[in-house]
Amino acid sequence: MGARPRRRRAPAAAAAAAAAAAAAAPGPLGALLAAALLAAAGAQQSATVANPVSGASPDLLPRFLLEPEDVYIVKNKPVSLACRATPATQIYFKCNGEWVHQGDHVTQHSTDRSTGLPVMEVRIDISRQQVEKIFGLEEYWCQCVAWSSSGTTKSQKAFVRIAYLRKNFEQEPMAREVSIEQGIVLQCRPPEGIPPAEVEWLRNEELVDPALDANVYVTPEHSLVVRQARLADTANYTCVAKNIVARRRSASAAITVYVNGGWSTWTQWSACSTSCGRGWQKRSRTCTNPTPLNGGAFCEGQNVQKSACTTLCPVDGAWSEWSKWSVCGAECTHWRSRECSEPAPRNGGQECRGPELETRNCTSELCSHTASGAEDVALYVGLVAVAVCLVLLLLVGVLVYCRKKEGLDADVADSSILTAGFQPVSIKPSKADNLLTIQPDLSSTTMTYQGSLCPRQDGPAKLQLPNGHLLSPLGAGRHTLHHSSPAAEGADFVARLSTQSYFRSLPRGTTNMAYGTFNFLGGRLMIPNTGISLLIPPDAIPRGKIYEVYLTLHKQEEVRLPLAGCQTLLSPIVSCGPPGVLLTRPAILAMGHCVEASAENWSIRLKKQSCEGTWEDVLQLGVEPCSELYYCQLEAQACYIFTEQLGRFALVGESLSMAASKRLKLVLFAPAACPSLEYNIRVYCLSDTQDVLKEVIQLEKQMGGQLIGAPRVLHFKDSYHNLRLSIHDMPSSLWKSKLLASYQEIPFYHIWSGLQPYLHCTFTLERLSPSTCELACKIWIWQVEGDGQSFTINFNIAKDTRFSDWLVPDGEVGSPALVGPSAFKIPFLIRQKIISSLDTPCARGADWRTLAQKLNLDSHLGFFASKPSPTAMILNLWEARHFPNGNLSQLAAAVAEVGKQDGGLFSVSEAEC
Repeated sequence: MGARPRRRRAPAAAAAAAAAAAAAAPGPLGALLAAALLAAAGAQQSATVANPVSGASPDLLPRFLLEPEDVYIVKNKPVSLACRATPATQIYFKCNGEWVHQGDHVTQHSTDRSTGLPVMEVRIDISRQQVEKIFGLEEYWCQCVAWSSSGTTKSQKAFVRIAYLRKNFEQEPMAREVSIEQGIVLQCRPPEGIPPAEVEWLRNEELVDPALDANVYVTPEHSLVVRQARLADTANYTCVAKNIVARRRSASAAITVYVNGGWSTWTQWSACSTSCGRGWQKRSRTCTNPTPLNGGAFCEGQNVQKSACTTLCPVDGAWSEWSKWSVCGAECTHWRSRECSEPAPRNGGQECRGPELETRNCTSELCSHTASGAEDVALYVGLVAVAVCLVLLLLVGVLVYCRKKEGLDADVADSSILTAGFQPVSIKPSKADNLLTIQPDLSSTTMTYQGSLCPRQDGPAKLQLPNGHLLSPLGAGRHTLHHSSPAAEGADFVARLSTQSYFRSLPRGTTNMAYGTFNFLGGRLMIPNTGISLLIPPDAIPRGKIYEVYLTLHKQEEVRLPLAGCQTLLSPIVSCGPPGVLLTRPAILAMGHCVEASAENWSIRLKKQSCEGTWEDVLQLGVEPCSELYYCQLEAQACYIFTEQLGRFALVGESLSMAASKRLKLVLFAPAACPSLEYNIRVYCLSDTQDVLKEVIQLEKQMGGQLIGAPRVLHFKDSYHNLRLSIHDMPSSLWKSKLLASYQEIPFYHIWSGLQPYLHCTFTLERLSPSTCELACKIWIWQVEGDGQSFTINFNIAKDTRFSDWLVPDGEVGSPALVGPSAFKIPFLIRQKIISSLDTPCARGADWRTLAQKLNLDSHLGFFASKPSPTAMILNLWEARHFPNGNLSQLAAAVAEVGKQDGGLFSVSEAEC
């Protein structure tokens, strides 16, 4: 390899070396010479960097390991700038275009251990006076220039500034008063300073940290924002500005969050100040919803309202004039009557005292005189002739009867209900559909059947089921069943009732009344569309007796039912009678109720009105021992009352906790036609029983109303909170509400007592245009501090009839009065066979107890066992619950299951059981 050429020394390096040598010379001449040489070196720098010496490696150019950075002079303290480069033979600072004197440099030399190249570090100090000399002309800056054998390199510029912070804020926060939940903006512009001041906020001298409170934040312009003012935001706020020089505080701004007062709900009206006549009553409210705070406005308006009231004074009844004497009767008496109607007793007044009917003899001794003379002889001759005619007619009737009887037996045998009775126990259950399906025709006035009505057990052996029907053919004897005559016309029946003393307490119309004439075959009375019925089972009326029985529903204003404490009416008030009638078996009165029953929340009692007019507790549900005369089966929607004494009944409950609730049915009605701009929506809050719904439907029909929403059920709790109703989401461009308040309210006790079975609120709306027919809105109904229901309404006033069919609820099938076998699903003779087969207890379990379990009635075994025929009680209850739509196939399957438990049930003797 050839010899390596010698590297030429760079002119700038030579100049720097010469400058260093000149500077080392003593005296002023050396300093001037060094400055001149350095200036020459600076003039050559750009050319040196751009055109390094030929043959020099670019890796040997100086590289800065440390460059000077911007600094601030605080007060009078000088600042230090430093730079470090490798490889470097010389490093000098240049400030604002002028070289810094060599004597002001502090230089340190070292070697880079990793590369072995020389490292040079240089520092200079800058004083406040140096910077202030050029202050206002331009910013003071310095940079380093490093030399090596390959050329020079410049560092970045470092600016030296004098730090300060003015005392006065450009804008300070201002004190404010704001309403609760209102937004707050506190502005702050800090004082001028270098470096620019940072801003923070203090609340009552504590730092406000937006990271910890999502309700506040600080804008880039340093303003403090509170999204929604809270009472806790009432405080003194201070804006603080700070930099490296000082920390400045603004004047504190007091923020006051106030609350305007609001009225509480009105209390209930006080009792009238007088017990009779005109007086006054008052109600009050307080400005506590919310209470005004921090200077908030007090409620406007009166806190007490007074209203005139009138308490009805009791009026004692007085007798009308006696009527004229009636014509003389066959018993030689005539009568006259009077009514307690001038005036009639009202408002708790006393009834009239004394008799309302008076009779007396009207013929003196004439009725006891013996007939004599020609006129008496003619009379006797006529009577004898009539008697002879009657005897002849009777003989003819007997002959006709005997002749027809010869062809009747075969017909009865062929069409007997027994041929379609129970199937043998051994058949498959699927064939039980034919069970109990054919009923005998007992609708004619007189019908003849072979056999006995009440099967007798003339021996220990029971009927044979495995080899034949449950019911064997009847005996050879004959028995005549007399069906009662059809129900009397309403006017005639009411006329007959009017002669009885108890009639005064019954409704004067027949709309909510059913009546009929019954004998030992029993029957049923129903008040259509109310769920109220009375079942009179067979043999409940003694044989040979015929009773005219009525069933009536009372309106609450017709009967005074006193309630005490937390008691509430849970059912309609129903009368059945006449009172005092003798029943040998309990009748079953069915009616609806509106209670969500639970033993821990309710104490439920059956009340009956005595003959004196007082209401007495005759039965407490769920408490043993039960009454011998009364029993009540309470189900989800209805109750079934067993009673051997007819009378007036009601179901009353007393709440034991605030969790007790009643069912309300919420129903919306509106006019079917709207000729004016005004339109009313009526919201009814009903006790959830069918009778109340029927009454409202009849009322709305008379008013021309139509249903505009499907009914809802609301559970109204004993929480002492009122029921509120409000209307929302109504298009303001088409409709406006004429209500002054945001909601309407029904007092708690008006609903809870149950004495006002249907209450309603009216929302009065106004169309803005006669052409508007579409109504879309939402009605909210809720109990304060409870759950509620909402009705979303989309309705066309002129066309919409979506719920019109619902206005006529499904009525009960059949006539209000059904007499004899037509009133029962189970055929009479099959019923008797079931009773005789299952009444006797059997060790194998195939008796009435198993039947009760199959029909889910085993919770009433104690009551059934207390009666002479438990099976009859079970079948009577089944009839009351399932008429007219009961499934006889299911009952037949249950009876068949009883037989399957013991295949020989109906073939072994009673002693073997």
